Amino acid sequence: MGSHDLHVEVRGSCIAVTLPGFAYSVTYYTAAGNRRLISEPGWGRSIAGAPMTLSEFYTRAWTAANDKARELGWIA
Repeated sequence: MGSHDLHVEVRGSCIAVTLPGFAYSVTYYTAAGNRRLISEPGWGRSIAGAPMTLSEFYTRAWTAANDKARELGWIA
């Protein structure tokens, strides 16, 4: 998947994940009473020259966001 690291940032009650240098981004949040992350609706397509496809980005971003949410105690 390349050596590029995802950037994970907590923005209030949301977790934003981006791939620096490319226009891949997704934001996750938890709904009241829900102990799992929900992503904001996303769109787009893979970018030529990116170190991963958009699908691979979403897979890695979901894992990174869940790890951060667990670290923060947002989810079990």
